[in-house]
Amino acid sequence: MNETRTFSAFAGLQKIVSGDIETMLRCTKARMETGETEPVLIFEDQTGKQLDFDFRGTADEVVARLASHPHFRPQEPPRPARSGPGRPGLGVICREVSLLPRHWDWLSQQAGGSSATLRRLVDNERKRTAGADRERQAWDAAGKFMWAMAGNLPGFEEASRALYAKDVPQFENMIRDWPKDLRDHLLCLVQEALRLKEEETASSGNAG
Repeated sequence: MNETRTFSAFAGLQKIVSGDIETMLRCTKARMETGETEPVLIFEDQTGKQLDFDFRGTADEVVARLASHPHFRPQEPPRPARSGPGRPGLGVICREVSLLPRHWDWLSQQAGGSSATLRRLVDNERKRTAGADRERQAWDAAGKFMWAMAGNLPGFEEASRALYAKDVPQFENMIRDWPKDLRDHLLCLVQEALRLKEEETASSGNAG
């Protein structure tokens, strides 16, 4: 996926900033330099994943360390432990696949061979489910953020059930008395999930 990734930083239950990675880091660094005493938590908005950063030094040094951060540095394909089938130089890795005889029989009849056919099938399925995968990830992101930030707030269990049931009116009702920054950010994440759901529904309708 090539969409822009955004990140949100919170000091306690107060939002510091939401934005691209460099904007978030610089604003969070500036907030810390004011003597912030609340714990600072940072989330990737698209996944809900909580991330840690080294804020020592200047803002430029903080940003420069992104090059070595495990979440941002380019991932190299794993190298096989010993020589064997596959073309690791091209990123092709040999791994075991378990299929029934009828599956192997069908694969053997396809143009290009079994490996090429499997790659083509996987790529086609990835394209077909891309929209649904993004929507599911958006709902999961809202859930992960809520678990990390609101687990001790009143009505959390009811709000959690409403979120996973995608009952948005009930969810909004259950979090209406939560701290404003937290509530607004959760609703923003939910609205993004709803947008992706509408996008996927429209795409599926056009395909049909």
